[in-house]
Amino acid sequence: MEKMKAIVVTPEQGTEIVKKKLRPLKSGEALLKMICCGVCHTDLHVKNADFGDVSGRILGHEGIGEVVEVADDVTSLKVGDRSSVAWFFEGCGHCEYCTTGRETLCREVKNSGYTVDGGMAEYCIVTADYSVKVPDGLDSAPASSITCAGITCYKAIKEANLIPGQWILISGLGGLGNLAVQYAKEVFNLKVIGVDINDTQLNFAKESGADILINPLHEDVGKVVHEKVGGVHGAVVTAVAKSAFNQAVDALRAGGTVVAVGLPSESMDLSIPRLVLDGIEVKGSLVGTRQDLAEAFQAGAEGKVIPKCEMRPMEDINEIFEEMEAGKIQGRMVLEL
Repeated sequence: MEKMKAIVVTPEQGTEIVKKKLRPLKSGEALLKMICCGVCHTDLHVKNADFGDVSGRILGHEGIGEVVEVADDVTSLKVGDRSSVAWFFEGCGHCEYCTTGRETLCREVKNSGYTVDGGMAEYCIVTADYSVKVPDGLDSAPASSITCAGITCYKAIKEANLIPGQWILISGLGGLGNLAVQYAKEVFNLKVIGVDINDTQLNFAKESGADILINPLHEDVGKVVHEKVGGVHGAVVTAVAKSAFNQAVDALRAGGTVVAVGLPSESMDLSIPRLVLDGIEVKGSLVGTRQDLAEAFQAGAEGKVIPKCEMRPMEDINEIFEEMEAGKIQGRMVLEL
């Protein structure tokens, strides 16, 4: 194959489009001709070397491509399928996490666009058994958003372990939070309180069905939530500010669960007496398993969840990162490949 165009991380903590040659397929692998790839906040972290320098790596973990070739021993995918390039690229398959439905916690995990080449390229090689098929009723651009943002929200709400009709607080209503509102309302049938300091994002969440909206710059989140609904049963925090985690804890009723998704560098505040006396549960939720992704895709195929996407050319990647850092993005920017 001739060289393909790919977006790679540069040593100067930027990205550039280069020509790369593809290696031949190995056992268990499939080759995807990429259709599109979403741009996630984690890509910005990788590009900025926040998790370590990975210069030369092809970015991207919200990829959707068409299978154009499979290794002789592959049975899970066939030529013509549309399939995913997700952050969870591959686990070891045999540890305690891989064998108990917690495969994203595998200690030998490989991550697309970080420890292995990702989906921001014209082609991408995947481990076939770890690439999840996209159902027919779901277009590629919204599927790309579900591959990371969607599955992350879906899994986090699942981790909160709530029942229909209960109250959930979703803090941070950007690319992740807006999808979280839709999954909470349409798939889990929950009542939703949306929290964000950005009024545009709050209005966006209202359109997605949020029942109550709070801007912490103008109101005390815990106070308002307890006054209006007696405290929430669960909270999912996608925001990257310590204050958002503390507000979520304040908003919980006794027996409530806070699920952490965002990655601020500080610690959150939770008094041990409150933890014990109110039976508060704190969980971290990291993307989702292959099964979670299949379920999250299905909700999209059924029209229950509609990601807001904007298609952009590959050449816009650095511009998109600038817009992301400036907080100008609504929904998901998706690169057409």
